[in-house]
Formats: sequence, C-alpha cells, structure tokens
Amino acid sequence: MARRDAPEVNAGSMADIAFLLLIFFLVTTTIETDSGISRKLPPWQPEEEEPPVIKERNIFQVLVNANNQLLVEDEEMEIGELREAAVKFLDNGGGKGDEACDFCQGPGDPSSSVNPQKAIISLVNNRGTEYGTYIAVQNELVAAYNQLRNREAQRLFGTTFDAMETRYNDPQTSEGTKETLKERIELIQDMIPQKLSEAEPTS
Repeated sequence: MARRDAPEVNAGSMADIAFLLLIFFLVTTTIETDSGISRKLPPWQPEEEEPPVIKERNIFQVLVNANNQLLVEDEEMEIGELREAAVKFLDNGGGKGDEACDFCQGPGDPSSSVNPQKAIISLVNNRGTEYGTYIAVQNELVAAYNQLRNREAQRLFGTTFDAMETRYNDPQTSEGTKETLKERIELIQDMIPQKLSEAEPTS
C-alpha cells in the first residue's frame, strides 16, 4: 500500500496574525506612569556667596520618622492637622515695619513667622518613611499654600488662584486674557511664594 505524504500546514498568514495581535496588545495595553511632584529648584549661586540669614521664627519644621509619625515644631501631629498648622504659620503676620504683612489674617504671634514672603517650611523625612506618607505630607503642605493663594486671589480679583491657572493654561484663552492672567498669577505668587525646603532624608 502506497504511503501518503502528510499535508503541509499553510503558514503563510502566521506573520499577518502575529502582526495583528501585536497591534491589538499595543492599542489595548495601558502603561502606568508616575506624575511626580512639581518642584522648582533654586537658582545656582557661587560657593563664595554667603547663604542668607534666616530667623528661626520664620522656619516651620516638619519631621517624618521611619514609623510615619509627624513631629511639627517639636510636637506630635496627625497628617490631617498639618495643613491648618501650616496655614496658621504662613498667615501669622507677626512682622513690624518693613516686614509687616498687610493682608495676613493671623494672630500676629511674635514667636512665629513675620510674613509669607519670609516664611519657609522645612521638611525632613526618614529613609524608612513610606512613600504614601511622604506624598500625603507633601500634598498637605502644598495645599496650605494653595489655600492662602486662593483666598487672596478671591479677595483681589473675584476668582480663585486655581481657576486663574486653569484658564491661563487653556489653549482657547486669548493672548490678551493670558497676559492679564499671567500678571495676576505672578502677583499672587509674589505675595505668597511657595518656599518648601526639603532636606536630605535621615537614616
């Protein structure tokens, strides 16, 4: 009996099928990306220049240990209380004369910051601090600045600082309107600059 040859498998379309599968997975797969934290580095200064003298009362110290516990101005504090404490510090308005703040609504405590333009928030983390806690603390401190900026923008221009930034970044906003918004945004940023100093994490 004659032996039959096994039929060959037509593999001519395998390349097309693999190509279609590749396109399918490229189109349907989502890639997660970290948005990161927006920070503006200070301008470079020559080493021979002396660093500016900062009064201790103008520094708001926030320490986060390896157990994700906060020590704010030498007192234990929950993350939920951090924003209010930072706003109180920034808005204290304890300055006199040239350092006086004409828009601050704080109690004017002589042991706290003189002016938002002089106030600095110093954040020190531990290498064992969890990433989630680190981000939560950063968010609360930035929110404190945004809260004050929104208040002053509302008082001066009848709208929030966030709304002005959103409108400024909108491509449909006219160039003339953008110029006006830019001036107003820079004015608010000059009144309440975001001075958030982050030291190298401790061991």
